[in-house]
Amino acid sequence: TTKIADTIMTLVNPLGVFVIVEAEHLCMIMRGIKKPGSKTVTSAMRGAFKRKSTREEALFLIKGGC
Repeated sequence: TTKIADTIMTLVNPLGVFVIVEAEHLCMIMRGIKKPGSKTVTSAMRGAFKRKSTREEALFLIKGGC
């Protein structure tokens, strides 16, 4: 997640980058306890999204806020 954010910042040079990655642990689904829905979420913020107000607005919009 951090590598994605850093690469975008380097190549595009935007005011800010907010990356959220949601992934399923296939090892938890396919073997072992066979628990579907075993997800992990990571995030990385750069630039303008380091400011609390900007980050909160982005999260609100990502969650479907209007």
